[in-house]
Amino acid sequence: MPDASQWLSSTAGRRILDGYSWMQAVHWVAGSGLYQPRRHRSSGLRSFGATTVYVAQVLAELTPCFPGVEYLMRRTGLSERAVEYHLAALRETGLLAYVSRGTRVRGERAQASEFAWMIPVEFDVALGIRTAGEGTGRRVVGIAETGRKLMAKLGKLAAKKVRRPRTKTAAKALGERVREGVEEAAEAAVSAGSRCTPMEGSSTGTSPTVSLTSPPESKLASGASKSPTPKKSKGKAAGGRRKLNLVGRRFRLAGELVRRVEWLRGCSVPRIAWVVRGVADAGWTSDEVLAWLDMRGTAQNVRRGSGLLAVLLQNAEAVLDTPAKRADAVEQWHGAEEARRRHRIAQVRASRERYEGDWQAPESPKLRREVEAVFAQALTPAAPAVAEEEGLVLDGTGTDEISAEDLAALIAAADEELSYGQTHLITAAIEALGIEEATRIYGPRRLRRALQLSSFARSSLTAFGSR
Repeated sequence: MPDASQWLSSTAGRRILDGYSWMQAVHWVAGSGLYQPRRHRSSGLRSFGATTVYVAQVLAELTPCFPGVEYLMRRTGLSERAVEYHLAALRETGLLAYVSRGTRVRGERAQASEFAWMIPVEFDVALGIRTAGEGTGRRVVGIAETGRKLMAKLGKLAAKKVRRPRTKTAAKALGERVREGVEEAAEAAVSAGSRCTPMEGSSTGTSPTVSLTSPPESKLASGASKSPTPKKSKGKAAGGRRKLNLVGRRFRLAGELVRRVEWLRGCSVPRIAWVVRGVADAGWTSDEVLAWLDMRGTAQNVRRGSGLLAVLLQNAEAVLDTPAKRADAVEQWHGAEEARRRHRIAQVRASRERYEGDWQAPESPKLRREVEAVFAQALTPAAPAVAEEEGLVLDGTGTDEISAEDLAALIAAADEELSYGQTHLITAAIEALGIEEATRIYGPRRLRRALQLSSFARSSLTAFGSR
């Protein structure tokens, strides 16, 4: 097709808005030999092959078809010149037409071209498709019976996703398969003549008073949607998962260990795959490796996880050499994990009961005796030197006398408790004597600190702060 006929306004084909129907025409062109390279041109494609079909498949996903060369380069992995050659082949066979042509002005951003999906006239003739209307907006009104069979084969090809052929041999084989199927059905269509099965309307025109709606071309194909003898999938295990080879099993085990083992986080999966190659080849699972690591034990601070893993896995295959031994190790590991979990729960409960439960006497005998002495005797004002030093407010209303030495020892014991986050002495004084008397003994600073540490004295802290 000359360059002048590659525009939407001048092309002889008909426009199609369905990417699936357009891919049927693309597969037909790939097998029919419609594309002929220009002899006077030294560059360009020598044949309309599988790579061109792959490029067309990418274009069929775009609505509108406004791709740009750089976008096609990223999607297909082809070079800029190769993308331009395949686009030229699609235009020269009448499958694409310019809606607007891109511009490339130096110093400005390049504008991509917009294309329209087109059905060549040769495609309609080969399949016996009858159309009505004028110009590129013609619609389908009939198709030959043999054309239906060819349309069904092309529909199967269009529904199947084409991968980019990586070798010339693969591209040639794909092109041969497409060409054989298209040629076989095309010969049957030619031998059947020009008989046509009318669908609706007329081949000469339409009545202005009647509104005709053309069905999509995807509905024209007939035949079974599924093959009665489905192909067996090769290389897949039970359950539909792909069966991994030796290297794949190593990498899968390495990835699971990197996710599940804390000191392996951030390690390189290929390096871990090389470390676990022995156990992976022996058929170990991640649970079995974790059970073995639990038996060996690990360090607290790990600087190089892959090196530690290599040391811990030494002789693992020789020790747990049967699946039964590995199963027993996994069961013991699960039991140990459950025991550690219960131990952590018991620790948390004990900690909560310690800080949120009722007051308990201090464990130290010395402190216990001092607390009992405080409870047994009434309070008296502290000595002037001690009161001035500790900031105590004593008014001398106590019934019994407390010596300065006893008061200093009591304050020292309270300071020692506060340094460990304990408030037994001060909270006991609050409960037994009241917050006023406790303030006079220990001073406002120590009382405020004890109330902050004590979780059960929030109401007392509020009352103390309001004073």
